[in-house]
Amino acid sequence: MGLSEGIVVRSTGSWCTVMKTDGTYVECKLKGNFRIKGIRSTNPLAVGDKVSFSMLPDQAVGLIHSIADRHNFIIRKATKLSKQSHIIAANIDLAVVMVTLAKPRTSTGFTDRFLVTAEAYHIPAAVIFNKCDIYDDEELAGMEMLFALYSSLGYKCIRTSAVTGLGKEEVKNLLKDKTSLLSGHSGVGKTALINSVEPGLMRKVGEISDYHNKGKHTTTFAEMLPLSFGGFVIDTPGIKEFGLVHFEKQEVSERFPEMRNLMHDCQFNNCTHVHEPGCAVKKALAEGKINQDRYHNYISIINDEYFEETEWD
Repeated sequence: MGLSEGIVVRSTGSWCTVMKTDGTYVECKLKGNFRIKGIRSTNPLAVGDKVSFSMLPDQAVGLIHSIADRHNFIIRKATKLSKQSHIIAANIDLAVVMVTLAKPRTSTGFTDRFLVTAEAYHIPAAVIFNKCDIYDDEELAGMEMLFALYSSLGYKCIRTSAVTGLGKEEVKNLLKDKTSLLSGHSGVGKTALINSVEPGLMRKVGEISDYHNKGKHTTTFAEMLPLSFGGFVIDTPGIKEFGLVHFEKQEVSERFPEMRNLMHDCQFNNCTHVHEPGCAVKKALAEGKINQDRYHNYISIINDEYFEETEWD
């Protein structure tokens, strides 16, 4: 029997669901021991992978033979001490990080690590500020500062509320006809927002645990969901941490747009923007042209402090 082609829309280890070119689905398993060259990953197969498979005789089950080359992927360190990495999704057009100012609060360290990873793989990124209906005046002011900051860096930013419908049409326009990855801490409202823009998907919405203000995991694996208005959204499990993988220290600043624009003005072409004289980045920081939190997150990354706030212990 000849090989069929499709896209992995859900993966749970050695089994996955593949969407065929005609839009139908088939459960598949991996053939043998897959190794992706050059990547030590906990998952050889990721949502978004394009695969070739054959059907097993007399069974409604497919066997995956090969994975096509990826044009990009989003990857993170699996755990703090792990040498292993986890590929969240492959072959995506847009990487979206969902941020909340409370219940739970998203750290800028998490946001910046996500955006840095998207920059590294040349994936356009956007920031969605969700739960805008619940913030007090101080939290709203903090959100507006972050909204202005990330907008000024070239990232598309949207204010949303799954409860009031704020930003729903903007989100639909953002996701339309693209394969978009939606990521963020557990409990920020990814599933509720997907429900809001595409009610037919009937996603299970998690309740926020009052005990720790942590989200209960409702999505236990990444899943690619078709959108009726065109495109796909990849819903991901809530992520506590975002560890960077495959980064050389000197290339990190290239992934910060505000540093990338200045680095050629530094006195030394291998400037780390930490202690060198004649550093254009440090000069801009002193003049208030570079955000201090972003710079501190940059230092944290190059020092490989695996960013995790105590509230996420």
